[in-house]
Amino acid sequence: MIPSIEWTDDNKIRMIDQTLLPHKLEFLEFDDFRELANSIKVMNIRGAPAIGVAAAMGMALATIEYKNLTKENFLKKMEEAADIIRSTRPTASNLFWAVNRILKIINSFPDNPLNISDLVIEEAKLMAQEDINVNKNIGKNGAALLEDGDVVLTHCNAGSLATVQYGTALAPVRAAIEMGKNISVIADETRPRLQGARLTAYELQYDKIPVKVITDTSSGLLMRLGKVDKVIVGTDRVTSDA
Repeated sequence: MIPSIEWTDDNKIRMIDQTLLPHKLEFLEFDDFRELANSIKVMNIRGAPAIGVAAAMGMALATIEYKNLTKENFLKKMEEAADIIRSTRPTASNLFWAVNRILKIINSFPDNPLNISDLVIEEAKLMAQEDINVNKNIGKNGAALLEDGDVVLTHCNAGSLATVQYGTALAPVRAAIEMGKNISVIADETRPRLQGARLTAYELQYDKIPVKVITDTSSGLLMRLGKVDKVIVGTDRVTSDA
């Protein structure tokens, strides 16, 4: 699957417009952090990991805009930018984590804003790569739990579109298939926004992974009939003693 979001060579954010899927695959480009913030608010991009990386990249755009200010004014403007980005999804923990990670770098760096901007851009790109690496580790560990021929039920979208590229809940499916296992997926439609029907089914079909879409209320019946071998869904947080 192509990346859901990436930083371009000309210092812009490029992302898939997920509101148009599955009917159109189109990309949005931003060089203004306010436009990026609005894209999070209207769900052009969604999924906790993807939103976190988007927030970090939005902060990077803000550093480019304000890098010629004095250090004092730069810090003030960056706090304002952080508030704008935070306000887009008040319940998204990854968003706050990403913004705070960038602010920590900004507030601890003694140099002028020009150098801070370069550092923040690299940090945002690093966070995107970290997300991919974490997802692939999830896939590697989860694939060991899947057997050849398994049918996996999933809900909503916790695949590549919810992350930078690889996915969380769907990572074990991808990894197992890469290992040569025969795995198929059943996706709940996921009302009211239909993330399962619109997004999960789309990305799996895009990557030629077998998938069927069912109504949300059908999942219990299919499990009762023994048509489902494993269930994998996304989670906002995982405790260390889980």
